[in-house]
Amino acid sequence: MDLHTKLLEELHKHFGYDSFKQGQEEIIMNLINGKNVLGILPTGVGKSLCYQLYGYATKSRILIVSPLISLMQDQVANLRLLGEKRAIAINSELNPADRNNVLATLDAYRFVFVSPEMLNSETVLRRLNRFHPSLLVVDEAHCISTWGPDFRPDYLFLGTVVKKLGTPLVLALTATATKKVEADICRILFSGRKIDKVRCSVDRPNIFLDIEEVENDAQKDELLIGLVEKMRGPGLIYFSSKKKADETSRMIGRKTGLRVAAYHAGMLFDERYSVLQQFLHGDLDVVCATSAFGMGINKPDIRYVIHYHIPLDLENYVQEFGRCSRDGKQGIAILLYQRKDLKLQEYLIENSLPTACEIDSYFKSNARNKALLRQEERYLLIEKYLRNGLSQEEMKNFAANRLVERKKSLAKMRNYAETKGCLRKFIGEYFGDEVLPKKDFCCNHCNREDSFEKMGLLFEKKVSKHSKAPGYEEILRKLFA
Repeated sequence: MDLHTKLLEELHKHFGYDSFKQGQEEIIMNLINGKNVLGILPTGVGKSLCYQLYGYATKSRILIVSPLISLMQDQVANLRLLGEKRAIAINSELNPADRNNVLATLDAYRFVFVSPEMLNSETVLRRLNRFHPSLLVVDEAHCISTWGPDFRPDYLFLGTVVKKLGTPLVLALTATATKKVEADICRILFSGRKIDKVRCSVDRPNIFLDIEEVENDAQKDELLIGLVEKMRGPGLIYFSSKKKADETSRMIGRKTGLRVAAYHAGMLFDERYSVLQQFLHGDLDVVCATSAFGMGINKPDIRYVIHYHIPLDLENYVQEFGRCSRDGKQGIAILLYQRKDLKLQEYLIENSLPTACEIDSYFKSNARNKALLRQEERYLLIEKYLRNGLSQEEMKNFAANRLVERKKSLAKMRNYAETKGCLRKFIGEYFGDEVLPKKDFCCNHCNREDSFEKMGLLFEKKVSKHSKAPGYEEILRKLFA
């Protein structure tokens, strides 16, 4: 039996599928042939299947570095739904006694999920060494480049972790990587080791791309209410402000009668979990979320993703609207673009990194003052850099350069919001793909004659008494005039 046939049998046996999606089989075959792999596959393709099927086909133990507790829990839950009991997440949700018990019995598991910060513990790393993983997976590997420099520097030292684990095979997976991000991943994670790259286009042809420029908050809110009332849901609305997510959630519930809730990092874990479960099970029509509602959340029938604020960069934007219509049906991504929102993002960028003065102040402070400074996130970041060997001057240069990079990324996002050309082609070019405009259902710059009705994205009946709100038909006409 050849390898292709064997993999198809394993695919059907464990997952019930009869064929692979783009990129999956190539990644698995490369791993089986002993090659390190960087896999760049579009959202919704099923990146986790690559390492799961490799584990089954080779009867190997897999260690997965995952960025979020919610993502780990989702992956473990999905594996258990498939009948896999040998999966566990080691994170801060485990109390010390349970964590020690898991670490003492790692031989009982096949798939072990950890955060990059957990790998900074010598105790955890020593136990994982005895686990002898055949494959180290870095899920959402773009975080190495996009999160590592700002607030999770443990990502920057994963290359060292690979060596401490005895240099197992490495698989890095992401949906979004520019050539620069790709280079960062290869430099930090693979440290000059030979790798195979499997890169597929970021394009999601079933998602219509739309940008609507508004002049003020009142116009934006009116447009938003008109959209969520008529749109065939469920839907997801992204915000850059926890306060605005809460306010808008209440406004939508008040004006439309839709089942809506907010989701952000300011909520307790149990509250967020409850909202997520309600949304996944169809008990909510709309979620107003910050980026805390993120990677790994798999609801295939989300029909629209609206961005209330312009995102910080195109990587985040593509990741977030990529949660739309993962079942392959028609969906839409709408950016409500208000120029003043750029100021909010500039503020967030400037306040995410320590300034040269703050770095100098930290190094001059005594122990008592440093304890007070630790209450602010930027000073905690200084301490993390210090633990990882950066000097005072290195920190200042690093933060200054990162600030310039992030402002350039925001400028590119603004260019996208203000372009008059094809939105699909713009995104493709940014990520180094050859993406051409579609004949139908491409974007509101290419297909102005298309309508929500034509795409099947509108309810056939009114969803509330507000469906005929003044100005709504004008909004629809404007969208595709």
